[in-house]
Amino acid sequence: MGQVAWKALFLSLFDYKTEKYVIAKNKKVGVLYRVVQLSILAYLVGWVFVVKKGYQDTDTSLQSSVITKLKGVAFTNTSELGERLWDVADYVIPPQGESVFFVMTNLIVTPNQRQAMCPEVGRIEPLDPQTPAKPGSASIPDALCDKDTDCLEGEAVVAGNGVKTGRCLKDRGSTRGTCEVLAWCPVEKRYKPKKPLLGSAENFTVYIKNSIRFPKFKFSKMNVLATDNESYLKTCRYSQEHPYCPIFVLGNIVRWAGGNFQEMALEGGVIGIQIEWNCDLDKAPSECNPHYSFSRLDNKSAETSISSGYNFRFAKYYRDAEGVDYRTLIKAYGIRFDVMVNGKVRAQARMYQSLERKEVGGGSCEAGKFNIIPTIINISSGLALMGAGAFFCDLVLLYLIKKSNFYRGKKYEEVKCSSRKSLSSPTLNGNQSPDQLGGL
Repeated sequence: MGQVAWKALFLSLFDYKTEKYVIAKNKKVGVLYRVVQLSILAYLVGWVFVVKKGYQDTDTSLQSSVITKLKGVAFTNTSELGERLWDVADYVIPPQGESVFFVMTNLIVTPNQRQAMCPEVGRIEPLDPQTPAKPGSASIPDALCDKDTDCLEGEAVVAGNGVKTGRCLKDRGSTRGTCEVLAWCPVEKRYKPKKPLLGSAENFTVYIKNSIRFPKFKFSKMNVLATDNESYLKTCRYSQEHPYCPIFVLGNIVRWAGGNFQEMALEGGVIGIQIEWNCDLDKAPSECNPHYSFSRLDNKSAETSISSGYNFRFAKYYRDAEGVDYRTLIKAYGIRFDVMVNGKVRAQARMYQSLERKEVGGGSCEAGKFNIIPTIINISSGLALMGAGAFFCDLVLLYLIKKSNFYRGKKYEEVKCSSRKSLSSPTLNGNQSPDQLGGL
């Protein structure tokens, strides 16, 4: 018995299966099949080709260049600096105009510092003369001392300004003091004005020039209007009516990002400027326009965070007639602007051979044009899904409905050339009608 079974299994390896088409007069399965077909067709046409542009080839190797240039002057009159006029060489950092630039709006100036020995912290300066001062050692805990042994000589003060000399300096009648340090003396002042020193920077303007290029399609474009009018960029300002005037007022940028310039200028912050190119390169070049969006990238709540704002320090050095080195320390508060380029761009290959430019850089974009290869691939995928739909309906017809045995008997038939009639299932010969088996 076992040999017969193994022999039958071996011989079945040489059987050949061919398709047999059966028209099933079953309205439920027929409706299901058409619904599946229409769903796949809607997905293929609506989503793949209309929404996702599945008939286009894409290029993600965007080359982008961003150049910035600021304009504006401000006048201040302070006790540390006196009367002073500020221009772009003073408040713009770095000066070469990159995609990330900083505009100084407030500062703390500590003039005439020289290397000497002085108290690490004497007092915290008040915000204004009417506010009483308080001991400042608490702001640098490592500088607190009761006796000289608390100030280990040669040890740097943690979060401080210099190196301890081994002496503990105390005010008269005070039990606690602060360590003496070797540092740039006097140490940095610890105060800031109640309002930004350069609040007028709200009216400054920035010119943002963005050039993009897709090397695969040889398509290039800029966000500046192509015109021979030399006075255009001197008089225009960006608006919805003038999308190709890349001159922005700083106050408008902060307002569009949902902030208040005067509040943000006090302690600084970070603003993101996003340039998005959503274009279809199968259309005319005039349809490819930049779209701008603005957002604040740092913590908006200065009251709930000790690390809010944006600031850094730099110094200007000089030497007196006696050869002693001095410096003016500046703690600069301001707004950093990050210009980011991204989006999607599309066009016909034959249209833009003469538009190639030389701007290069970095960015994140996608471009596409019509290509027969992705079109064929997506159509083939849709046809494969049609086959999957037919397979699903076969499963329903042959295994899930009430009279599936009848349809299985009609679809699967074993034929031998040595026999004149078909060998069917032991329970069904495949010749019964639905009326004989009962309605579905």
